[in-house]
Amino acid sequence: MTTHPAPPAPPVQTPSGRRRNSRIGRVLGYLATAVASVAVLLPFYWMVVSSLKTDNEVFTLPVRWLPSAAQWHHYADIWTRSDLTTWLGNTVLLSVAVTVLQVLTGSFAAYGFSKIRFPGRDALFLTYVATLAVPWQSYMIPQFVLLSKMHLSDTLWSIIAIQAFGALGVFLMRQFYESIPDELVDAARIDGMSEYGIYRRIMLPLSTPALASLALLTLVNTWNDFLGPLLYLRSSNLWTIQLGLRTFISQYSAEYALIMTGSVLSVLPIVVIFLLGQRYFVEGVATTGLKG
Repeated sequence: MTTHPAPPAPPVQTPSGRRRNSRIGRVLGYLATAVASVAVLLPFYWMVVSSLKTDNEVFTLPVRWLPSAAQWHHYADIWTRSDLTTWLGNTVLLSVAVTVLQVLTGSFAAYGFSKIRFPGRDALFLTYVATLAVPWQSYMIPQFVLLSKMHLSDTLWSIIAIQAFGALGVFLMRQFYESIPDELVDAARIDGMSEYGIYRRIMLPLSTPALASLALLTLVNTWNDFLGPLLYLRSSNLWTIQLGLRTFISQYSAEYALIMTGSVLSVLPIVVIFLLGQRYFVEGVATTGLKG
């Protein structure tokens, strides 16, 4: 009877080897993060640098990553050569109004879908959320006809009306409300608190991170919206900054440096708001969908 030699034992990794592998993995992760950060920030850097160039330098080849002479006067000229104050005012007004309405309607509807039991609740919620899969272009014309018959076209009310409700906000808030124990709501009902009181005194204070996330997403989406204002806002005194930047493009030429200057001024408020509220935004995204 022949005996076969036992297979060699696998090498045992020493603690120093594990630390070395962990250090290598950490370094590779930092490098990947750095490369991704550069790829994301590069367009913004190019936009800022282009706002300090002349029109001829913006699209020269090879690309110049620094202006030959910084044209700081563009940031003063754009206020005198355009109605930037009105554009920014309209954009701020629409963004704030739509954000406030979406946060209120989305959180209130989400409370009903999450904590109130009624027949067909889940089916109605799935049907409502399924509207996210329907592209806006498919109902854009009927919506425009409806608002025109309501005499809301060419008014700021048209943008507020079509964006005051959103299925995404309801879905986001409902998923967060699912992490709040039902026992807390039932105890408030036993104590005699109404559904409106539960929503106002319990659900809203506990959902600050989710509300901040929804507010930031809605604010950015409304601020950067171009197609909606393009369809409904025809008067120049109602234009948002996204529409107003088109005035620097004529039939035969375009003032790219001023367009980039306006883009920088348009992006700057969003960046500041995100930096101030990023802690709530990250917390809201991280905790949404966790069942408590």
